Amino acid sequence: MIVYGKQIFTYIVDKHPHIIKHVYVSKELDKKDFAKLRALGIKVVRVDNKKAQSLSRGGNHQGVLLEIDDFLFATLQSIKEESFLVLLYGVTDVGNIGSIVRSAYALGAGGVVVSGLKSLKMEGVIRRSSGAALDLPIVLYPNLLDLMKELQDSGTKIYGADMQGEDVRKVHFVGKRAILLGSEGEGLPKKALQKCDKRLQIKMEREFDSLNVAAAAAIFIDRMRDG
Repeated sequence: MIVYGKQIFTYIVDKHPHIIKHVYVSKELDKKDFAKLRALGIKVVRVDNKKAQSLSRGGNHQGVLLEIDDFLFATLQSIKEESFLVLLYGVTDVGNIGSIVRSAYALGAGGVVVSGLKSLKMEGVIRRSSGAALDLPIVLYPNLLDLMKELQDSGTKIYGADMQGEDVRKVHFVGKRAILLGSEGEGLPKKALQKCDKRLQIKMEREFDSLNVAAAAAIFIDRMRDG
């Protein structure tokens, strides 16, 4: 897969150089970066801007692109015992997913599970998460109700994000828990909400419909991480 941009380039070279197959550059690399790649034995391929644009599919590559190993999703089994998880249902925008992964990693969640999708383009998620997706377990689990049952059977309480829920600031969290968020347009299915252990909302100070799902996720994660 191809990822691009100076920030993700620096992150992967510093933390995950073993997954790099090639580095493509359409601009002159910093001498220190070039020396580092050379020391790691990573091949640098010079390309023109037309080729760089093709590789990035028109994205802002900033003159540097990396071909890396395909992303390996984690299994649900491998994260079931984590104390705090973030569950997403029907969230399709890779920008939002990447931002949520970044917040989840920074704030100490044990993993992110993406449900309701059969596939997920991880190039965009890795880039928008600023590389955090490479350091946090991410599970792709299509069936939401099966996911909820699996986690609840393992002792995890599931809190659903819902406009009619209880103010998250007034809830005390203990034990294994997960926050479940739906897409901005559709929210969570009624059956899923009925199976949640509790519903939570972010109380608004002004009259407003809702927050962007990535912003809402960051608030829920911060409120719930320490109990």
